[in-house]
Amino acid sequence: MKRNHVHAVFAAGTLVLAALAAHQAAKLHQARTVNTMIVSTDLATLDSALPEARFAKATGLATEGRYDEAVAAYKDLTQSRRRDLELAAQFNLGNLHLLEALKHGPESEARWLPMIELAKQSYRTLLRQNPSDWDARYNLERTLRLAPEFDETATTDEGPPPDSERTTSTISSTRMELP
Repeated sequence: MKRNHVHAVFAAGTLVLAALAAHQAAKLHQARTVNTMIVSTDLATLDSALPEARFAKATGLATEGRYDEAVAAYKDLTQSRRRDLELAAQFNLGNLHLLEALKHGPESEARWLPMIELAKQSYRTLLRQNPSDWDARYNLERTLRLAPEFDETATTDEGPPPDSERTTSTISSTRMELP
């Protein structure tokens, strides 16, 4: 009786592990399929149903220098249900804005400053969702150095604050001598 019980437990454990192995094999097959699609250099052949392929397409558009299309693709990915792709898309969107600003340079302030502000906004959005992202912190610091933000209240010098009311003490003044 005890021997049959041990064999049944072993068989159940084997079936559970076999099911887990089959599940992992299916995930591996899907990952290989996605990687094969991503490796293809033709952006038009990427399947837009897969979020990874959409991310690869956005990255490819950014690499080709198609700024507006890449921004639209990354913004679409920031609304996805996959948190990892959403955070990566937000980071890449900030980088894309920063690189576009650096491409135009501070001489073209009408184009440069809005791009810097958009990059700051992207990095701040990412840091609200994932405060431990050090790359986003570093890039936000770089954008703040390129276009610092000044607090308007700190720049106005109004002098010292007004004196508060003076009150007199009601304690009787007994004189105490020091030892």
